Amino acid sequence: MRTAICGGRLIDPAHRIDTLSDVFIAEGQIVGIGRPPEGFVADRMIDARRRIVCPGLIDLCARLREPGHEHKATIASETRAAAAAGITTLVCPPDTDPVIDEPAVVELIRRRAKATGKARVLALGALTHHLGGERLAEMAALKEAGCVGISDGGYPVSNTLVLRRALEYAATFDLTVFLTPLDGQLASGIAHEGPIATRMGLPGIPAAAETGALARDLELIRDMGVRVHFGRLTCARSVELIARAQADGLAVTADVAIHQLHLTELDLAGFDSRCHVRPPLRRAQDRDALRAGLVSGVITAICSDHQPHEPDAKQAPFGDTEPGISALDTLLALSLRLADDDALPLPVVLERLTCGPARILGLDYGQLQTGAVADLCVFDPALAWQATPSMWHSHGQNSPFLGWELQGQVTHTLLAGQVVYEREGRQSF
Repeated sequence: MRTAICGGRLIDPAHRIDTLSDVFIAEGQIVGIGRPPEGFVADRMIDARRRIVCPGLIDLCARLREPGHEHKATIASETRAAAAAGITTLVCPPDTDPVIDEPAVVELIRRRAKATGKARVLALGALTHHLGGERLAEMAALKEAGCVGISDGGYPVSNTLVLRRALEYAATFDLTVFLTPLDGQLASGIAHEGPIATRMGLPGIPAAAETGALARDLELIRDMGVRVHFGRLTCARSVELIARAQADGLAVTADVAIHQLHLTELDLAGFDSRCHVRPPLRRAQDRDALRAGLVSGVITAICSDHQPHEPDAKQAPFGDTEPGISALDTLLALSLRLADDDALPLPVVLERLTCGPARILGLDYGQLQTGAVADLCVFDPALAWQATPSMWHSHGQNSPFLGWELQGQVTHTLLAGQVVYEREGRQSF
């Protein structure tokens, strides 16, 4: 199908383009911007007036719960939710069941995502066998199977020698390593260590649980020539450490989960289990430092850290609930709120959701140029909506943002030129 998207505000952060223009699509690719190629006749035209047209969003951390936890969600349900949120590419961590430590699991995920056809799902292979932190996984086989990187899956390797060998092995095969900066022994609590956790009687997790592990990892990386991405930073000091490492020439990048840019430890009031996340919500100063890190470019991606749960997982005393937020549905709107709050300019917000993650993955997605894959998100930045269960697409509704008044809603999502989502009531012409 040949498609023309007409009259939209085209924002392509990868090429610093922000202009009113038309986009023309054929055979899964962008074949023209501004004017169609000779002989182009559209089978479908999408009215994008008063809308923003940008590359499809890329989410570096989304747990789809399949295989192994289908009672929480499935690849089918979550890729549909992703399409409704303007997300065209999802990166799946290896902490599935079974763990993504052999090619057969990678193939299973690929086949089920392809059958749904709503979003591109990329897998991260396990850094160690069964994520046990003791024996290295077969990284070469995982790369050949299509893994876009190797990850600890949220289970940091405590044995420094094992981690050093894993980094050396990954460098040999030119693999990016995705690490969670967290000291498992220090991170035995459930809330940020401070007066609020003490007042609530919750065991604390100090900032040093993150910064100490991060400092160790950076020293290991220093002489290895390995690319490392640190996921889901939460502390001001972590931003400083990453900035210094980048200034020293280390090939390190970082992302932040969207909830860490809006929520703080103060949101734990009332023991709201929907705010139980790992790593925990930190201080307002940390939230502000993370926002500043996005502005400066130290942090180059915003992720959802999507973790859908069944209702029972959050219906218990705070410390007995499962951590995590269902976050695909609100990723774009909460990111746009950063621009509305003047925390980040809109093009920078979109860069951290598109070409920023694409560069970390070493892929050519996240751009709107002639010849590029036609992954696009069309959204109405002025459309206000309330996050309610009836508006929710993910199978998991465990979100502290339910009830929030948000602004900005996706009207169309295109994956390789195919319309995989169209908001009801939104007419094409």
